[in-house]
Amino acid sequence: MALHAQVRTRDGWAVQHAVVTVTDMTGAQVLRAEADGDGVVTADAPLAPGPYTVIVTAVGYAPAASTALVTASGRASVGTVVLARSGGTELPPPGVWSLDPAHSTVAATAQHLGISSVHGRFTEFGGRIEIAPDLGASRVETVISAASVDTGNGLRDKHLKSPDFLDVAAYPEITYRSHGLTPAGPDRWTVHGLLTLHGVAREVDLDLSYSGTGPDPWGGLRAAFHATTELRREDFAMNYNQVVQAGISAIGTTLKVELDIQAVRQTVRED
Repeated sequence: MALHAQVRTRDGWAVQHAVVTVTDMTGAQVLRAEADGDGVVTADAPLAPGPYTVIVTAVGYAPAASTALVTASGRASVGTVVLARSGGTELPPPGVWSLDPAHSTVAATAQHLGISSVHGRFTEFGGRIEIAPDLGASRVETVISAASVDTGNGLRDKHLKSPDFLDVAAYPEITYRSHGLTPAGPDRWTVHGLLTLHGVAREVDLDLSYSGTGPDPWGGLRAAFHATTELRREDFAMNYNQVVQAGISAIGTTLKVELDIQAVRQTVRED
């Protein structure tokens, strides 16, 4: 084959559908190929011996350029090309990050009558993220006020706060504390942690994606994350189940949870 290359992120993940363009010394394009699902780029058309410029591009990443020398065999091996995320670091810098409730959302969706959805959110919460140099040792802690549930309907919210559901008088806080992190793809991880809800503690995994890091107007550094999971009410002893006609439950047994989080890096004071 005339060209062989591998395109990876700084964490070693394949960059799927990256595009490799080869130009000669006059700037004319002589070859163009796309990476496969494993980030591997190959092309069979032989090239004339000599130096060439190899440019690698991918959506969401800064382009990378290098020089390749094609031998008399007409082949060139570019090796591994590492692409960095455009507009930010590959991963958030290590340190302690505080959740910003004003720019974050903790939301849940449940089915209603089997034909539509009810959307709710919690308006009062806080927490911190400790990002370790060894990313797998990072930790997340979050505390949510159960009484802050808001679905846009006062009567429904009152029922959700009652012993039928959250029982906020007996269990005022919902907590999540992670104890592990495993990679799941480029800029994606699975967070392993313990969720305590309605007085019941259970292991819950979060599917986490990282959206980037950047400065804010107040001189701080922010990181953005998106996480999702699904919960079964019965796993947390919330068994209220009003059945309407045809055996359909008024409220679904599964909750889809979606988190959009902004976190601000805490500054370290020097004595």
